[in-house]
Amino acid sequence: MQALIDRIDSLDPRVMTGRVTGINGLLVEVEGPAAGLALGSRAHIDTAQGGATCEVVGFKGQSAIMMPFEPVDGVRPGAPARLDPDVASVRPSSSWLGRVIDSFAHPLDGGEPLAKGAVSYPLRGRPPCAHGRGRLGPRMDLGVRALNVFTPMRRGQRLGVFAGSGVGKSVMMSMLARNADADVIVIGLVGERGREAREFVEDVLGPEGRRKSVVITETSDAPALARRQAAQLTLTVAEYFRDKGKTVLCLMDSVTRVALAQREIGLAAGEPPTTRGYTPSVFAELPRLLERAGPGPDGTGSITGIFTVLVDGDDHNEPVADAVRGILDGHIVMSREIAERGRYPAIDILRSISRVAPEVYENNEAELVREARRSLATYADMEELIRLGAYAAGSNKETDQAIALNGPLEAFLGQGKDEATSIDESFARLAGILGGDGGIS
Repeated sequence: MQALIDRIDSLDPRVMTGRVTGINGLLVEVEGPAAGLALGSRAHIDTAQGGATCEVVGFKGQSAIMMPFEPVDGVRPGAPARLDPDVASVRPSSSWLGRVIDSFAHPLDGGEPLAKGAVSYPLRGRPPCAHGRGRLGPRMDLGVRALNVFTPMRRGQRLGVFAGSGVGKSVMMSMLARNADADVIVIGLVGERGREAREFVEDVLGPEGRRKSVVITETSDAPALARRQAAQLTLTVAEYFRDKGKTVLCLMDSVTRVALAQREIGLAAGEPPTTRGYTPSVFAELPRLLERAGPGPDGTGSITGIFTVLVDGDDHNEPVADAVRGILDGHIVMSREIAERGRYPAIDILRSISRVAPEVYENNEAELVREARRSLATYADMEELIRLGAYAAGSNKETDQAIALNGPLEAFLGQGKDEATSIDESFARLAGILGGDGGIS
């Protein structure tokens, strides 16, 4: 009740209006009182279709430059714009679990309108203070053998999944959504194909996964502002459950499409294109978004984040991939060559790394992993000669062992999308492949 009283006391009785003075491509110019035209504030413009919500993205003299969330067909010069000077916010609730919503927290699943919680959370929230947030928690069971063994995660860690199109990253995300050990799962589908959104919810998550999940989605045909806001809302909802002490798994597919949306916004607002056409605001927005995941302030829960990056032309050093890799706590690389061989998930173990791995391995687990990596690396170095038949068995003991272990290790790394393997079971199977002693003779 006190929260509601405080909200009523903070309401501004003034109604501020402006007017449309021009339209230039994707931008709408609005004049009005300066108090209602802060950067990031909203306005509602009357159109022939009823109206469109816009956001201030810049200024031109005394006019605000706005981008619309909806089409502005039919807008007229001088059309009224009702200004909302407040920063965009949302009031999440535990009743949102099991729901599918858009970037405005409107239901997309045909259910009842969403109930609003008592506390308002800004969409553009700030990460917790670096010295006031908790430390990473214990190891987290992801249910995927390759990840549990070679790129282990701790609660509150952030990993990136780097892959080209059609390599299977969405399927792997679905495996994590079903199998990962978390209280709440918040899933952001940003810029996905329209047909995939419903398939993900109904076929991938299923009734069990959906009960503890909130899905936020904006498809590829949505305006750039809506796609960016979907990513912001995903982290905002995750922060709400984190503050309730929950262990939250935040899955976002994909950060690249968020960057493309921000590039579209920046170019329309007049920013100069820099690296490969990306604007400076893209590389300022990425850390602000990704740093919101992680351990919460002391006494709260944590947000474990897994973010996909759609690498352009399979170039894993392109600007967005390079920037995201420097922000996160590890990266999982998915290879088109491995996918073409028919092994899924197509994780390239030798190029994937978790920065917390040395801290979580127990007993002889680290030695098992080192021996498995060494065997895979040896086989990769000699693979061309082996395939050509130019390698003679017995020439090198280490190579002979790598050839013998390659088949079982490949089978170990492959996993069906409906299959789940615990951490203990994963290491037990690896130990069995390597002879139980790390494969050391």
